[in-house]
Amino acid sequence: MAQDQLEKKRHTLAHLLAAAVLKDYPHAKPTIGPAIDNGFYYDIDFSGGEAPGDEDLKQIQKNMKKMLGSWKEFTHREVTADEARAIYADNPFKLELINELDEKGETITFYTSGDFTDLCRGGHTERPAEEIAADSFKLDKIAGAYWRGDEKNPMLTRIYGLAFEDKEELDAYLTQLEEAKKRDHRKLGKELGLFSFSELVGAGLPLWSPKGTGIRQRIDAFVQELRRAKGYQMVTIPHIAKKSLYETSGHWNKYSEDLFKVRAKEGSDDNDEYVLKPMNCPHHTQIFDSVPRSYRDMPQRFAETTMVYRAEQSGELAGLTRVLSITQDDAHVFCRESQLRDEIEAIWDIVNNFYGAFNFTLKVRLSFHDPDQKDKYLGDSAIWAETEALMKQIAEERGADYFIGIGEAAFYAPKLDFMASDSIGRTHQVATIQLDRMMPQRFGLTCVNEQGEKEPVVMIHAAIAGSLERFMAVLIEHLGGEFPLWLAPTQIAIVPVAEAHNEYARKIYEELLAVGVRAELDDSNESMGKKIRSAKQQKLPYFAVIGDKEVSAKNVTLESRTGESTAMSVSELANHLLAQIETKAM
Repeated sequence: MAQDQLEKKRHTLAHLLAAAVLKDYPHAKPTIGPAIDNGFYYDIDFSGGEAPGDEDLKQIQKNMKKMLGSWKEFTHREVTADEARAIYADNPFKLELINELDEKGETITFYTSGDFTDLCRGGHTERPAEEIAADSFKLDKIAGAYWRGDEKNPMLTRIYGLAFEDKEELDAYLTQLEEAKKRDHRKLGKELGLFSFSELVGAGLPLWSPKGTGIRQRIDAFVQELRRAKGYQMVTIPHIAKKSLYETSGHWNKYSEDLFKVRAKEGSDDNDEYVLKPMNCPHHTQIFDSVPRSYRDMPQRFAETTMVYRAEQSGELAGLTRVLSITQDDAHVFCRESQLRDEIEAIWDIVNNFYGAFNFTLKVRLSFHDPDQKDKYLGDSAIWAETEALMKQIAEERGADYFIGIGEAAFYAPKLDFMASDSIGRTHQVATIQLDRMMPQRFGLTCVNEQGEKEPVVMIHAAIAGSLERFMAVLIEHLGGEFPLWLAPTQIAIVPVAEAHNEYARKIYEELLAVGVRAELDDSNESMGKKIRSAKQQKLPYFAVIGDKEVSAKNVTLESRTGESTAMSVSELANHLLAQIETKAM
């Protein structure tokens, strides 16, 4: 089934959901119900009476399947705003939508199937009973949602449903969901002792243990290693800046409500308002602009791994995927127009090398502006068209698997967004490359060209892991917590069978530590079985059991988490581990 047909099916099921709810909850007030990536939802106001809970979803789903047979077709009719208001006189949510349509002079349409009519723009299956299989959808969960996503508005009940082309696809998705639960980074992060949250510190502010911090540092070191090979230099900036910096960059007008504001102490002669930095690029422009630049100095490549801060709504915070403190492996290239292509290609190579090391499959979304909403973007249309054409050309000439996302651009620039497919088939937006002519223009950034004239420069924004927090969440779930040897907090556990074997086990342990292997010695009084279970629960890449045989032969028996077992000398063990670490083997 083509994607647009599947979207129509999902939209139709949202209507069917609302109709099924009204059958048992006639006091309910439906608001909006769109199709989404894996199905549909409908936001409903139950403030006039009883609201359903998760235990009621089966009955609502039963209503949907029973009604589906009578939904032979969709019909629609155009109505005046006054007619629409009369029909929805007791539904303030629909009235708000009707009034907006009326103010814009847009056509108001009602769609009907079976006994249910809804205010809608259209986009449904023509014959629902024929085109939708009753076993291809399933109600999923109930959540709260503010009307139109604004926390100042009433809280509604959002009922989610899953919908696919057929039962086979639905079952495959449900299997994926079950696997995702086992791999949930919040669950594994706690079990593996990587990070935690504290109510005293605040929601959305993760605290990293030594184990989790080590993984973060190694990921960042890998990114910087790849960048150094391409000529990047590290810079450092403060965590705050004057409001005027973001007014100049354009971020203040766009995002001021989402920023943390800071004031100097009371009584200070500093009356400026400061901001906890939400991004690093404006600071980096000032490093570039701190000295005159010649064409001979170009390009300038700055890199930094640092935290930025964004005031997300508490209801939007989720594990490591949505946090208030975001660690970015950020980089900005300041270059001439003639250097753009080479710089973008170099960053693309870094992205491929980084994600290839973790066995991610990448697609590229060319995130372009929406020409029908020009007021959302800085700059003129000609510059946007030129920039987007260059990005498309590079993608095509590299033979990239790409698609175009209209309306996905940043407000100041189009982007190359890399989409990674994980080990259970889910897609995550990860790295990004943004080509930006607007910000250098706003800050007046130039270099002196061969003719001795000032020449505007171009800026490229590049994040490889992106948000380290979010990347860690994706990686933990992609790997199921089984980190490759080079990344694992503990690379090998040395496990003596009995106290008599402790001395030899310690010798092996110390020799591995001496060559840089992150080893642990489990010389506790626990049983052998419990020690091995502990190593497996921690998802260690390797453990080495030391018993009479190993002490006598002066070797070790190396066992991997995949079940492979090999006897080798201590020097062979060290070389084996170091070779895997060096090559970043998976």
